[in-house]
Order: sequence, then structure tokens, then C-alpha cells
Amino acid sequence: MNLDRLPEDCFAHILSLTSPQDACRSSLASSCVRAMADSDSLWDHFLPSDLKEILSRLVFPIVYSSNKQLFFKLCSPCLIDGGGGSNMNSSDKSSYLLRCLLLLKWLILEKSTNKKCIMLSARELSITWASHPLYWTWKPIPESRFAEVAELITMWWLEICGTVNTKMLSPNTLYTAYMVVRFADRAYGLDFLPSEVSVEVGDFKAVGKVNLSPQEGRRKHYFQRVHFLKEMGALRSRLLKDEESIVFGEGDNGWIKIELGSFFNNCNGEELKISLREVKGQHLRGGLIVEGIEIRPKHH
Repeated sequence: MNLDRLPEDCFAHILSLTSPQDACRSSLASSCVRAMADSDSLWDHFLPSDLKEILSRLVFPIVYSSNKQLFFKLCSPCLIDGGGGSNMNSSDKSSYLLRCLLLLKWLILEKSTNKKCIMLSARELSITWASHPLYWTWKPIPESRFAEVAELITMWWLEICGTVNTKMLSPNTLYTAYMVVRFADRAYGLDFLPSEVSVEVGDFKAVGKVNLSPQEGRRKHYFQRVHFLKEMGALRSRLLKDEESIVFGEGDNGWIKIELGSFFNNCNGEELKISLREVKGQHLRGGLIVEGIEIRPKHH
């Protein structure tokens, strides 16, 4: 069959059922196929359905000449305002940018799946006693994607929580949440007792435990227990039935990703609640550096 004879809309529809990578590969077939594979009508299928909202929340606007170009620009980390931009005084631009740099999320599209990934900065999280300089300090470090990170100075109570509306994520997608951290050279007391981790959305909650060990964090495996508060359906049960998971993993620039749990986003617009806490021990601990929480599609 000669693909060049297919109507552009027909061929674009066929490619829209594949993936962005397949569309790019098909463009090598011929100049005619390349024109269809690069068409705006095709790449419109790969862009998020809430594209207008995403573009309106970007801290730095994207300049693009085609939907394909826009897609690949969204595949690089894009800073978004964390949901507060519409309520700010737009005339005070310097104040707006400062707030954006401190209270940030970033969004990125996966090239292979065109699914959305979100990362919340440490400033977007609820960290118990984080405003008290005796217990926590806020500082910039070159390796971070954000203007500031939080470092635990000394504290007997560790509680870090984050929330995000699942509308910001891709629908009908299995996601995993990670705490992105590193350990200061002076880190102490973090592995005396295991920390409890959880991911909760709607009637579903996944809980587990992790030992925050600076020495062994990169190579330890742990068991994660998945609990169903109510019957969530065969699909979700099948996707999440495997209880063994690797909790620690290598991140970028020396950061460590702590797996907090997985969940299925069924597009109900519910609030996702994520936490890491150890509140039972009475011992002091310190040296944990928190960059934020990352939420990305789970790949088996």
C-alpha cells in the first residue's frame, strides 16, 4: 500500500493511535509522509487536553511555531506557578517572579508516552516546624532544580506532606510518587527508626516503611504494603497487587528518590495526599535535605 496516497487526516489519525516516537520514526519514510507526520492535526493528539491551562500557568511563556515544536518544548522541565499566579498582582512582576521561584512546581511530558510528570518543590510541601530556624534551614544549592531546598538541622519529629489535585496529572494512568532527597555529611539519627510513607487518593491508600540510611540508601530494598480502604475494581487491583518495591533509587545530580507509593489516576479530580513521617521516636536527627516530591508514570 502506498502511504503517500492516504488523505492527510486519515494518516494523522492512524499515527495518533501510536506514540510520539512512532510518529517521528514514520517521518523518515518519505517527504510526503514527513509532512503528514509533522502536521498540527497529528501532534494535537499528543498534547495534553488541558493545554490552555498549562500554558497560562507557565512562569516563562513558550514560543513555538507548530504543535510538534510545542510538544518537544513541554518535554523539557517547565516551571509553573503552583496555582497561585492568577491571584497575584500582575503589575508587580518582580514580586510575582520571586514568589514563583520560591513556590514552584515543574511539569514535563514524557516523550515516549506523552504523559505528564509533576514535581513539587520543598516550599510547596508542608514540613512540620520548617519555619523555625532552630530546626530547619532554607538554602540554595547548585544541584537543585529549585531556588531553595530544606535541610533538617535538628529535630525529634519528622513529618513531610504534599498535596496535588489529580487533574494536573494524565488520566487513566498508573503513577508513582517519590520524595527527592540527599543527605548532608553530618547526617545523623535518620535511620534509628523506619519512617512511614503513604500515598492516598479518594478511597485508596498505599502505605509502607523506609529506613533513611545515608550509607545504604542507594542499595536497600524494602517491602511496601498496599491497603485498599474500599473495593477499587479489578483493573486497579491488578496494577497494584505486587507488594515488593524498590524504595530507593538514583536521581539526578546526586539526589536520591525514595518511593512513597503508587496509585491509579482515574481522572476524578480528587486530591492526592503524599507523606513521609517518623513521629514515634524521641531521639534527635538531622542532615536530611529535601528538594521536593516527584510524581511520574510507573513503568514496569
